[in-house]
Amino acid sequence: MDNYEDFISTVSHELRTPLTSIRGFSQTMLSSWDKLDDESKKKFLKIIIEQSNRLINLVENMLSVTKLQNTKEDLIYKETLIKPIIDMTCSIVKNQYQDKNFQITIDEKTPHILVDKDKFQQIMTNLIENAAKYGDLNSTIKVISNFTEDFVSIKVINSGEEIDKSDYEKIFTKFSRIDNPLTRKVQGSGLGLYITKNLVEKMGGTIKVNSQNHETTFEVSLPCANIERQAKNAVSNSDNR
Repeated sequence: MDNYEDFISTVSHELRTPLTSIRGFSQTMLSSWDKLDDESKKKFLKIIIEQSNRLINLVENMLSVTKLQNTKEDLIYKETLIKPIIDMTCSIVKNQYQDKNFQITIDEKTPHILVDKDKFQQIMTNLIENAAKYGDLNSTIKVISNFTEDFVSIKVINSGEEIDKSDYEKIFTKFSRIDNPLTRKVQGSGLGLYITKNLVEKMGGTIKVNSQNHETTFEVSLPCANIERQAKNAVSNSDNR
């Protein structure tokens, strides 16, 4: 079975599972509304919302792949602080993975980066959600930033099943999923990291992974805003000579 057939099979499963849950719990609530207590109703509605979010994420990933293949897609660059976006993303993911704890360590002196803000949020959502999805039960997801004069580096770290070194490149390719005990239990489309890598590189950054000692770290580096301004000023000054 080739990658395309694997992808169709995975997406079909990804769609079928949440749709079945949404339909099942909706039917139960409709047919047994008067018999259900408030706690059960809240529980069922929460499941419906979570499964709806799974569907939305899958559709968004599919649309993102289509856009990535469109070379005319324009990015809207803005000077952006990383902390508000990371705080918001962790809060959203925490609602979905309530067994996880989140430890955010960001130096208040961290400079702005120059990125498409929506795309940067998508990058962080993919990485933090991945860390929560594949992390050990009741574990802590760490998000740590560092910076130099040129780049801001963001590490997303989780404890859990390691990624074999031979799979480091494979996990960033389209439709690919590595085969280990955890990925057999957790469904995925094989698109998230492919999209993430492409978005990072389109904005002049890099992404890498390191997995050892029961811990996996994804590190994204993106250019500081002042470096981008200096480069643009240099080009402008050169043109005016």
